Parts: sequence; structure tokens; C-alpha cells
Amino acid sequence: MPAAATFRLRITTPENVKYDEDTQMVIMRCITGDMGIMAGHEPTSVILDYGVLRIINGDEERRMAVFGGMAQVQDNIVTILANDAQWPEDIDIAFVEAERDRMERRSQDNIDDLAIARDQIIMRRTLVQIEVSTFPLISGSRRESDKDES
Repeated sequence: MPAAATFRLRITTPENVKYDEDTQMVIMRCITGDMGIMAGHEPTSVILDYGVLRIINGDEERRMAVFGGMAQVQDNIVTILANDAQWPEDIDIAFVEAERDRMERRSQDNIDDLAIARDQIIMRRTLVQIEVSTFPLISGSRRESDKDES
């Protein structure tokens, strides 16, 4: 069976390069919904939303929390310039869960519209971080628990 076609995926933040490797597929959260990219995709530029970015190579998948930015697809290169991005191992889950709980308590208070909007952004960020942090660093087509039952 021939190897799947790849493209170059580069993910950078203002602080550093998070990923720069050949990849078979990436699925990213855009402001208009999720977008999947594979080799040979037509040129495009999109604005990224807060969400989970999925990097898929064969039966392996990695996930990253991405917090806004933009992506450009051109000449079999996908360049993602993220405002912020975190691998699961970068996320302090205890801090994130405490932040989520704090935002839930604050939503009960009578606060102004600007504070509500700010808190909603923080809540979205914490929910993305929690989702990414609970996913294995690299997953295969079969979970470890499935293999134990075999």
C-alpha cells in the first residue's frame, strides 16, 4: 500500500515554534467551523478560533489547544500563526480547573457586560485546555485499554 501524501505543517506562536514536520492531515477550529487539510489542498487563509487542533499521521493523532490566530495554506505548506498554543504536557490541569471553577462562580455574580464577555473568553480557553489535557500525548488506532483485552 503506498504511503499517504504529506504536506509541511508549521505551527508558531510569538514565543516559539510548536511544530514543524511533514503531516498527513490537520483539523483546525476556524471562526467558521472546523477545517480539515490534506496534501494538495487549494490555497486559502483562515482565521482561527479557540479550539482543539488535531494532527493526524496514519493511525497516530496528536492534539493541541490553539487560542486564535490565522492559518495559510499554499504550495503544500500549512503555516499556522497562533496567538497561543499548548500541547497537553504544557497544561497545568489543576490551575485550569481552578480557573474554570472561578469563572463559574463569577457568572453567578451580578457583573457588567464587559466582565461577562471577558469571563466567557476565559471559560472557553479553560474548556479547550481541559479537553486537550485529557487526550493522550499520541494516540493510536487502538487504545491501550483495548489492547489489554486482546
